[in-house]
Amino acid sequence: MAIRSRRGWELPESAATPEAIYLDRRRLVQALAAGPILAGVPGLFGAARAAETAADPSAGRYPAARNDRFAVARPLTPEREATTYNNFYEFGSDKGIWRRAQDLKIRPWTVTIDGMVEKEMTVDIDDLLARMPLEERVYRHRCVEAWAMTVPWSGFPFRAFLEFARPAAGAKYVRMETFLDKEMASGQRAFWYPWPYVEGLTVDEAANELAFLVTGLYGKPLPKQNGAPLRLAVPWKYGFKSTKSITRFTFTDKRPVSFWEEVQPREYGFWANVNPDVPHPRWSQKTERLLGSGERVPTRLFNGYGEFVADLYRGLEGERLYA
Repeated sequence: MAIRSRRGWELPESAATPEAIYLDRRRLVQALAAGPILAGVPGLFGAARAAETAADPSAGRYPAARNDRFAVARPLTPEREATTYNNFYEFGSDKGIWRRAQDLKIRPWTVTIDGMVEKEMTVDIDDLLARMPLEERVYRHRCVEAWAMTVPWSGFPFRAFLEFARPAAGAKYVRMETFLDKEMASGQRAFWYPWPYVEGLTVDEAANELAFLVTGLYGKPLPKQNGAPLRLAVPWKYGFKSTKSITRFTFTDKRPVSFWEEVQPREYGFWANVNPDVPHPRWSQKTERLLGSGERVPTRLFNGYGEFVADLYRGLEGERLYA
């Protein structure tokens, strides 16, 4: 008789069930009419989330079937925590940015694929979704600021997108760029930042089975503040690599200079792999704070995903892999 031993990082299905908040449109109107005084009330958050889901033409594609290969031994972060404690510098630098991020217009939305590819193209986000194999994955997410969460992303493997984009054999990197609209996104009026937000991966990193292009969260379309309608999730890297609201993928043989690398190269590098033994210049990375519980736990090398990604970095000992 075959006996299966559960690995240390695995989690029973029942322990990672997404939360669901269902409120009707009338409740949303009533809550919004009450004005800013109710901005912190959970009912307002739930109503806004329900209305946002109803307004997204991709809503019928969720929830997607979960891929249990990537289960983790950590409780799921409450939905409210993961969707109201955010970084989205396009709309400002404070953690309560979720309210201002509702100004993001997610339709129409197109994605451009250019550079070293078989054929350059621009595709509508809903046409792209129709071509991709949608699934749900529970991933740990580790911010360089030393907070962490565990959430159920929905989306499709970056590898599937590569098959669609057909990069040329000489392409070594994929450069990702977010939207640029200073009228819509007030944070982009901050002239000291190099807008638009740019990030990059090697093509080998993008082809890794963990690399995931996200379109949903907690069994619903991705909230605006979390990077709707399309963002990246690379869970072995610090969160700033997981660029939000992507509008362009450019394949190139030159390493991109990312947004934070350009702003402060001493603190942020291209690779940004999670490593507890390499401190940020201004704080330790040995522990992380879990959203929701506030518990501090030890940080794990590659955020606990070493078995999937460590081989990508063999022979790169001379690189600044963790900054």
